[in-house]
Amino acid sequence: MAIRPIPDSILSTNEERNTKMSMTRRGMLYGSLGAVAAGVTHRPASAAADPIRFGWLVALTGANSAFGIGVNRGVVYAASQINAAGGVNGRMIEVVTRDTQGDAAKAVNAAVEMTSSIKVHAVFGPTNSGETLATTPIFTRFKTPSIVINLVNTLIDPVKIPNAFRMAPNNTQWDDANRHYILDILKVKKVAVIGDNTGYGTTAVADSVAGFKKAGAEVVYDATIDANAQDASPYLLRARSAGAQAIACWSSSTGLNARLMNARGQIGWDVALSGHPSMGSGDVLRLLEKPAYWEKVYVIGCRSCTYDASGKLPARTQAFIDEVKGKIQLNDTSLYWVLIGVDGVRLVADAVRKSGSSDPDAIIGAWNHLTNWPGLYGDYSFTPEEHNGYPTEEVVMSLANSVRDGSLMLAPGYT
Repeated sequence: MAIRPIPDSILSTNEERNTKMSMTRRGMLYGSLGAVAAGVTHRPASAAADPIRFGWLVALTGANSAFGIGVNRGVVYAASQINAAGGVNGRMIEVVTRDTQGDAAKAVNAAVEMTSSIKVHAVFGPTNSGETLATTPIFTRFKTPSIVINLVNTLIDPVKIPNAFRMAPNNTQWDDANRHYILDILKVKKVAVIGDNTGYGTTAVADSVAGFKKAGAEVVYDATIDANAQDASPYLLRARSAGAQAIACWSSSTGLNARLMNARGQIGWDVALSGHPSMGSGDVLRLLEKPAYWEKVYVIGCRSCTYDASGKLPARTQAFIDEVKGKIQLNDTSLYWVLIGVDGVRLVADAVRKSGSSDPDAIIGAWNHLTNWPGLYGDYSFTPEEHNGYPTEEVVMSLANSVRDGSLMLAPGYT
């Protein structure tokens, strides 16, 4: 399926990154939907005396920044739209952004700044699980309402971490869907599991290996790879020698995923790659030596961002795409990344609007009684006992090489 060209009027990824580098650290007004500086505090010109401070910890640079760049577009867009409409109960959304670069130490420093100095009313992120594991104790100590968008199961615990709510699937939900596809649809018996060496990657590989073994499959090879590794062929050669019939891939790095696909093509190995949705990001295509290397790649998707058999997206998603046409670049990222960013801002705004307060207890209380909240990425529900809010039935498998507007066609044979 053809990929639509990037309009000349929209910033390219490189231009976006160059623009970020030229911005100052403080005092930014909302202006660009596609670029945001590391460490920028967005202050709308019409901000009320007491804005709602939305802390945003994100890797905008580094090997695992593709996810953060995509989510950031949704965050900036949603905040600007709310502010243009008069804010929340007359209060503006002030997005306080810190680029963690995927570094847990930088994330911790930013978390301390946000909680003890800036005193944000809620925090979104970080975008990498290793950083979230490191910053969670800080947000918990300060009772800062926290929206988690990482998958590691232990990040959510309503008793030990009552301030944290997950609006994305967890490792179990993703792993179950991917394992089902590999074993029951592709009919594979011998599996290799590969991920990157981030906190998320190592955890996901371990969980995936355990899941396959429990299901009776033979895991013939597993490995974690440095996300910056330039040559992925040694790992694939070992997996092939071990007899792997499919590879479960767990890395959020589009660069590493593309190198795995290139290496697979270079060694002439016709094996399926299945797993992390980053493999389906439009950014992967420009990194491939041949478009054909994107074939037989299957990724975790969600129904809200997947075309049905008639080629249509859910009405809510299509309406958003129509709304942001020419405003947000979608064809070099994953649509669900943008949608998660929009939902994160709106989730905080809605809690403040309904409770009438930005106090931590008010926001947490509002989220604890959320039922089928209609987001773009999914319909979220939370209770005081359950802070995993993403519905399992929304998780699907998709074909990575069927990108349209950042969305995916449903993979054939999925049940």
